[in-house]
Amino acid sequence: MVMMRRRGQARRLAARVALEEAGHPTTTTPDQVRSQARLQILIESRAIWSAILGGMIGLAVGFVFFPGSRPALAGDESIQFYSSVVGGVTAGIAFMLGYSLNTRMANLWLGQRPRIRQLLDTVALLVVHSSIAVMVCLGLFRVFQEAFVGLTVDYIAGSILLGIVGGGAAYFSFNSGARINAFSLSTLLAIFMASGVLVSMLFAENPFWWHVMFSELGTGQAGLTSFWTFNTTLVVSGVIITTLTAFIARDLEIWVQHLTERHGRLKHFRRPRVLAVRVTMIGMGASLAGVGMVPVNVHNELHTLVTAAFGVFFLVLLIGMPYWLPGFPRTFYLMCLLSAAALIFAGSLWRPIGYYNLTSLELIAAGILFSWLIVFIRHIAAMLAQFSASSQEVETS
Repeated sequence: MVMMRRRGQARRLAARVALEEAGHPTTTTPDQVRSQARLQILIESRAIWSAILGGMIGLAVGFVFFPGSRPALAGDESIQFYSSVVGGVTAGIAFMLGYSLNTRMANLWLGQRPRIRQLLDTVALLVVHSSIAVMVCLGLFRVFQEAFVGLTVDYIAGSILLGIVGGGAAYFSFNSGARINAFSLSTLLAIFMASGVLVSMLFAENPFWWHVMFSELGTGQAGLTSFWTFNTTLVVSGVIITTLTAFIARDLEIWVQHLTERHGRLKHFRRPRVLAVRVTMIGMGASLAGVGMVPVNVHNELHTLVTAAFGVFFLVLLIGMPYWLPGFPRTFYLMCLLSAAALIFAGSLWRPIGYYNLTSLELIAAGILFSWLIVFIRHIAAMLAQFSASSQEVETS
């Protein structure tokens, strides 16, 4: 009995350590609360310094390039152009600073993975943060120019606008990098894909691309800007899905440790299969990256194959959830099956029914994917919160 009790305590300790390293505190002792508070204050303080430096970079760029001219809000040599450069640079630098702080003080496991995996994820996340800043600037100042037709500003006002862009991009990117987790990463992925596709649509030289499918934006006929934006968005998004998979798998493994501790000696207990979830999601990410690397006009058959592979991996993930992750709420399993049924029904409306074209199917599939992904991540967070509460109860007793 003594040995069994010690083994149980060892398992609980290992689970708590893993949970702490993943950024999910299992205790609420005064020391723990003070430690978390100090970390949050440190993040906010450094985010403000990043914003100040980003604002200074923006002001410097404006004072160098704007004197003697009255730049427009959008167009060539405009606020739009320089703000996209300033926003992309400051967002990238600030993200690296915040992400470095995260790996050293919060999610320690991020720095314990293979070097090539760390490098790939860091580059992809850097591209995402910089690209979001660039695309927000491109879209925002274009809308402002449409609202204020013919407006130009002097070099002081232009420099101030660049300073605001630089400071805002640095502040939000530092916070994102320092606090990144599965939920925030899924939100970033959705924003990145939506903004990338939107910019591709705005710059498409063929206004009737939507008569065919979204992949038409990734062809040479759509224009050089649309071509590179669309395909780069898909490739980076595929890599980000694999990065998101690492966060999800890490949280699931901690949850499995808790289940094993509680039910490990029961004969009817089915151990969750986290590896199956990981492999399926990595397949989704690789397929999405393949869609961007092989445009439809380069090799139509291969493009179609990797696109179909993405859909198959997603369907397998939805249908396999009740078998791979026993212990989740039944309502979550119901949502998975309903999402799979909705995806199949949406596909049948395209072919063989022919109710709409492939563009509509792709929009519906994207909506199903991100809605399900957010619900999935929130369920994992809820399960971990339950684990944290039960761990505190054990410690108290």
